[in-house]
Amino acid sequence: MNILVVFKKNFEEVHDAGLTSLKETLLRLAAVNHQVDFKPREHVRRADFIARDLVIVFGGDGTLTSLSHNIDAATPVMGVNSHPRTDDPSGSLGFYMDSSVSTFEQDFTAVLEGRAIVNELPRLQAIIDTTSGNRYTTDPAMNDLLIANTHQYAPSKYHLRRGAKQVHQHSSGLLFSTWLGQGAWLRNAMSESDFANLLQEAEMERTPQHYFVLSRDVSPEQRLATPWAWSDWTNEDTTITSDMHRGYVVPDGWDEVHFNRGATITVNAAAPRLMLLTFRTTIEAKLQQA
Repeated sequence: MNILVVFKKNFEEVHDAGLTSLKETLLRLAAVNHQVDFKPREHVRRADFIARDLVIVFGGDGTLTSLSHNIDAATPVMGVNSHPRTDDPSGSLGFYMDSSVSTFEQDFTAVLEGRAIVNELPRLQAIIDTTSGNRYTTDPAMNDLLIANTHQYAPSKYHLRRGAKQVHQHSSGLLFSTWLGQGAWLRNAMSESDFANLLQEAEMERTPQHYFVLSRDVSPEQRLATPWAWSDWTNEDTTITSDMHRGYVVPDGWDEVHFNRGATITVNAAAPRLMLLTFRTTIEAKLQQA
């Protein structure tokens, strides 16, 4: 196997000790028959992920989401929580990180023996068509994707279309979320009752193409007049035509992709999926237990 280990550099004692333990385990189990490369997150590039049989991410959920954009659908990913909250209240929840330093040896052995649980995670994408005729696609988003005015003090203005429905809307930006990403931002961006109602709608019909949409801070009048344009669980493309001087698309809170007035942005859940490995339960079951 051709293995890449990417780790977060934060110089915390618990993290450094965990990384040392992980390296020792890999050298003992994989040094003879497998190629293992170690790269800090700050120095890794897209080319480092090509032709890998396994990517091991050592850190927390933020480390994984910041790197996942580089990982193809055919490459298995193993998340190892460097500082689990179960060991320290100030540690990382690590929703996607099903392994830890204490379980790494048995989990890595399960990968080598083909016993790991494979979870195919849908991801969001935004396709931007500029007024000059150029088209480009943003990095895929595991959790959520934001479209908003680059000036946060100014409203986001756009023409919104989903299927045959259209509306001109003012908001503080559109937030899109995958099913698994619901706890990252979406849950905190809505009232508890509004989120419960949206979740109830989502649980009635689910496909890998479905995703959440929330227009943040729209007026009560707009919410009543066009409820589908305020919050929705949909498998249709969402398309906006920008009426902002300058806006941006932000996948998973990382790289910003800017666009100008008149650009058209289409969002869906058709991005390449992420093959995430877990070891004791599926990631879906883990969400239900959260």
